[in-house]
Amino acid sequence: MSTQPVFGAFDQGQVPTIACFNKATVALGVDLGALITAMQTYIDNFVAPVWGTPAKLVRTTDFQKGAWAMVFLDNADQPGALAYHDLTPDGLPVSKVFVKTTLDDKQLVSVSASHELVEMLVDPAINMLTTGPDPKLIYAYESADPVEESDFPVNGIAMSNFVYPAYFETFRRPGSAQFDHMGKVNKPFQILSGGYQIILKNGKWTQVFGSEAKKKRFQREDRRGHRSETREEGKLLRADLTKIKKLQAKAAAQAA
Repeated sequence: MSTQPVFGAFDQGQVPTIACFNKATVALGVDLGALITAMQTYIDNFVAPVWGTPAKLVRTTDFQKGAWAMVFLDNADQPGALAYHDLTPDGLPVSKVFVKTTLDDKQLVSVSASHELVEMLVDPAINMLTTGPDPKLIYAYESADPVEESDFPVNGIAMSNFVYPAYFETFRRPGSAQFDHMGKVNKPFQILSGGYQIILKNGKWTQVFGSEAKKKRFQREDRRGHRSETREEGKLLRADLTKIKKLQAKAAAQAA
């Protein structure tokens, strides 16, 4: 048995288990088992070596006691979708992947899922902030937003690009370090044309974009239920299982 210690950035070094389950009625466009396997490789080989955020993904049919969660849903209007809130019933991190919304935006579910995954691992409580190049702004510690719309294959499945810790270090000179996995970023706090960054300005949350085209696409997106929206709300709520089941039962009865 290995005597090497396991270092993690959350739960005092414990490696979280993340329960992945599908409640969407539309096809993901990728086999869920293959996606989970690819995301595990994504964590093991690319994310954890850089961020110190190991995790174990497991396929389940619902929340698992003591585990974080990733749930696949159609969209924010699916019965019970918004009642999943920001935390599991145990008060642990949860990410929601909205399948129909993603596909309607002509994006890949695998990229959306891995995007949510890396951001949940790096900032599980959605409360990490940092100073940056503009002393009047506070920047959210989002690890995939600035390089959104860029991806790379893992096991033949597209995974989200993500920034490295050096990205948030203003003392770094351009070209002096690796700032993102794919090597597209040349300096700290650079936003790619398809990306954006959440900032706190004059006490209010807003965004800055890598391009006008991205700004227009972003404004058309349905952002309800995303982890990033929680920063504006200022508090995390646990999944309301009673409400979820009630709404799902009502929808099933109406469909019968």
